[in-house]
Amino acid sequence: MENKYAQKLIEKIQKEVLQNKFDLNSIVSDLKKIREYSLEEQNPVVTKALRLAYEHLETNDAFLIGIPDDEPINEENEIEQNISEENDIESFEYFLSLLHDLSKKNNLLDLKEYNKAFIAF
Repeated sequence: MENKYAQKLIEKIQKEVLQNKFDLNSIVSDLKKIREYSLEEQNPVVTKALRLAYEHLETNDAFLIGIPDDEPINEENEIEQNISEENDIESFEYFLSLLHDLSKKNNLLDLKEYNKAFIAF
C-alpha cells in the first residue's frame, strides 16, 4: 500500500501480533481503516482481501486460513490444506506482509489465493 497511514496501521498490527497481543476487535477495526485507504488507491484485489479478512476474523474469532501453496494442486486438496484448526498467526503475519509492497507481482497473486481461500471457507 502506498498510503503512509495504511502502512502505519499495518505495522501497528504486525507489532502487536509479534508481542502476542492478538486483540481481535482492534485488528478488525484497523483492517477496516486500511480498507478505506485501499479504496482510495483503487486496488480491488487488496480491497477485497481486506474485507474478506476482517469478515473472516469477525466470524471465526481467529485467522484460520493457511499460507497459500507455491505449487498449484487440485482445488479440493488446496482448500483442505489452507484451513487451520487453530489461529494461524504465521499466515496472518504473511498476509499483512503482502500488503506492504504491492509492486511485487507475487504479492498480489498470493492475495488472490487468500481471497479464494476466504471464499471457499
